[in-house]
Amino acid sequence: MRRFVLAALLALAACNSAPVEQNRPALWEITAPDGAKGWVFGTVHALPDGLDWQTPAIDRTVKESGTLVLEIVDPADQNAARATFVRLGTTPGQPPLESRIEAKLQPALRAALARTGLDRRQFASLEDWAAALTLSFALEASNGNDPDNGADRALLAAAGKRPVVGLETLEGQLGLFDALPARDQRSLLNAVLEESADGVSDKRLVTAWAEGDVATLDREAHAGMLANQRLREALLVGRNRRWADQVAAMLTAGKRPFVAVGAAHVAGIDGLPEMLAARGFAVKRVQ
Repeated sequence: MRRFVLAALLALAACNSAPVEQNRPALWEITAPDGAKGWVFGTVHALPDGLDWQTPAIDRTVKESGTLVLEIVDPADQNAARATFVRLGTTPGQPPLESRIEAKLQPALRAALARTGLDRRQFASLEDWAAALTLSFALEASNGNDPDNGADRALLAAAGKRPVVGLETLEGQLGLFDALPARDQRSLLNAVLEESADGVSDKRLVTAWAEGDVATLDREAHAGMLANQRLREALLVGRNRRWADQVAAMLTAGKRPFVAVGAAHVAGIDGLPEMLAARGFAVKRVQ
């Protein structure tokens, strides 16, 4: 999904035009009633070479933290990701891909397949949600975005010997998609194609992330497929509630967590910082 940052779920096409001095992605300091601290940072899971986003504030707070908290523990374990994806996302005898999308999106499908080099036959056994993610990831790669350059992986490297905690398992994360009702899976597939030609929007989004423009990220997190309230609850808001409970427990236990999750998860009233504030923590934006 192109605007939902999973480890998926908010992979934003990158833009090299933003001046380095503007690259200050949003970072919050969270303080428990007893003074224990932690931090929340929004990430992008796939970036191009040369996009400089790390700042002294990020470096300092990672060093001050006691635990690195990611969506999943090891976002680089591609073998595990592939095996889980195949197990959950394939059922033989799926309808042809072109029959699963709206008629108006047929040109977008042809363009996406040509752009990515994917073959329709590769989708013969993929369920709708798995077809949507396959298209999304391939489109991101065609834009020059590489998960190896993702912000979460850079933070994992910077964590050193600190404990690393995952808010979800990979199976649980992909299982969210697998559990979607058929109509919502089909909506997801159509939405990926609707957004596939919107390069201007993609550049605006990554610029907003790099500049810490949370208001723009929040508006986009209410648009497109996430304007569908069922999808928004299942893929964004419900997860944020569960994560807020987990992070609150870590803060209370004095683990000094540095929490790095996809940028859509930190924006607006449904974002992780606001949910922690509602649970009685002092929340201060420090970048």
